Amino acid sequence: MATWQAFEDEAGELAAEIRKRFEAAETHVLATLRKDGSPRVSGSEVDFRQGQLSFGSMLGARKARDLQRDGRCAIHAHPFDGGDAKVSGLAVEVVGAEKAAYTTGSEPGGDFHAFRLELEEAVLTAVEGDELVITHWRPGAGVRVFRRG
Repeated sequence: MATWQAFEDEAGELAAEIRKRFEAAETHVLATLRKDGSPRVSGSEVDFRQGQLSFGSMLGARKARDLQRDGRCAIHAHPFDGGDAKVSGLAVEVVGAEKAAYTTGSEPGGDFHAFRLELEEAVLTAVEGDELVITHWRPGAGVRVFRRG
């Protein structure tokens, strides 16, 4: 697992392209695991601060409970011209002083859940001519590119 900063340090060009896709829209699709192991998809906003990819949830929301029970998740960036981006890993709930540092003052009233993503992989998929190009990164394994005609 790696922080967003570690991803940027190891694969800066790919990290920049994936971040560009996340910053192109306000909401994205978060996939979590329900108690019975089946998938749940929910809308979510992401933010990049303090070298982390972070996201939040309303207090007590089902997606937050899913993540508290089993932090494995994936976030798919809203579709954007030039490629499809997704990241996956382990969501870690941010609490206490660390959570206070995540607040900007623009959050809706009341308490909320905050999470940061420990990255397990990042993938950018694009069409180039007649080929599907999949650029894949895992911590310590570097960037690999796959082409399918």
